[in-house]
Amino acid sequence: MPLSKIAGIGMYVPEKVVTNDDLKQFMETDDAWIQERTGIKERRFAHRTEETTTTMGVEAAKIAIERAGITPQDIDFIVFATLSPDYYFPGCGVLLQRALKMKEVGALDVRNQCSGFLYALSVADQFIRSGMYQNILVVGAEKHSMGLDFSTRGRNVSVIFGDGAGAVVLQPTTKEGQGVLSTHLHSDGGSAEILAQYNPGSHANHWMEQPVADFDEAVIGETFMSHHMIDKAQLFPFMDGPSVFKKAIVKFPEVIVEALTKNGYSPADLNMLIPHQANLRISQFVQQKLQLRDDQVFNNIMKYGNTTAASVPIALCEAWEKGLVKEGDLVCLAAFGSGFTWASALIKW
Repeated sequence: MPLSKIAGIGMYVPEKVVTNDDLKQFMETDDAWIQERTGIKERRFAHRTEETTTTMGVEAAKIAIERAGITPQDIDFIVFATLSPDYYFPGCGVLLQRALKMKEVGALDVRNQCSGFLYALSVADQFIRSGMYQNILVVGAEKHSMGLDFSTRGRNVSVIFGDGAGAVVLQPTTKEGQGVLSTHLHSDGGSAEILAQYNPGSHANHWMEQPVADFDEAVIGETFMSHHMIDKAQLFPFMDGPSVFKKAIVKFPEVIVEALTKNGYSPADLNMLIPHQANLRISQFVQQKLQLRDDQVFNNIMKYGNTTAASVPIALCEAWEKGLVKEGDLVCLAAFGSGFTWASALIKW
C-alpha cells in the first residue's frame, strides 16, 4: 500500500502589514504588551472587499499545484480547512474548485479551527493510501480581520490573529523512506466554550448557565441573529486565554511524542518541528519540554500572527523555501486549538 507524499507546497499572505503600533489607533495596547504575551510583532490583513478566504486559498493552491508539476485539471479531490469561510454555506471547497476551473471533483470542508489543516491532511492521507485518489489538494486559509473586535474590549483576542493561506498537493509514493508516516487526531469537547464564537448559531444559548431571556420567541430566527447580540458585542470570538494555554502545553507535547513513538523515533531524531503558530510562548514551552534545539523548531508567528488553519502550511512552506526542510528529513507537524482538538503528523520528507 503506498504512502502519501507532499508533492507541492504553496503559501499566500496579503500585502498589507499591520504592526502592533498600528493597532494602537483602535485600542489601548502597545508593542511591548503584545510581544510579551504572544511574541507577535506584525500580521497581514486581507483587502476588505477584494480578498476572501477562498481567493487567498486559490493563490496558495496555484503555487502548490505548479510545484507538484501538475495542472488544476489533474486534481481529483479537494479538502479545504477554515473557520472563516466566505459564506455560512456553501463551503470554500466548491468556490475554490470553481475559481481554478477544475473538473467536477469532490470537495470537502473541514471545520477544526487551529487543527483544521492537520485534520484535512489526515483525511487526504487516508484517501491516497486507499488508492481512491491520486492528486489531492489540501488547503488551509483564513480571513480573520473581517470578524474581530478592534477595541480595547476585544484586544486579548484581536491582537493575535492574521490572514493568509497555505496549500499542499498530496500524491502517492512507493519510494522507501518517504511520505506521511502517520497522523494522530484527538478531541475533548468538555471545554468547548472556552475558545469559541457562539453567534450566529442554532444553540439558542442553551449552553449558558443563565440564558439570555429577552429574546422574542414569537420572532422566528431571533435567537440565531438579533439586535441584542449586536448591542452586547456577542458576535465576536471569545477566548479564556490562560485556560487554553494550560491545556495546550500539555496536549501539544503529548501528540508530538505520540507520533514519534508510533514510528520508533524520539524528539532527538527530529529535523524539524512545525507547530501551529498560536503563541510563541506555547511553542517555546513545547521546545523546552521536548529538549529541542532552536534549529529543530520553526516559528514565524512574529511576522504573521495566528492564522489558525493556515498557520501550519504557511510555516511549513516558508521553512521549505528557506531550505530548512530537505529530502530525507524527519518533520513533525502539530496543532492544538478550539474544540478542544489537537493533532500531529509525522513525515519523512
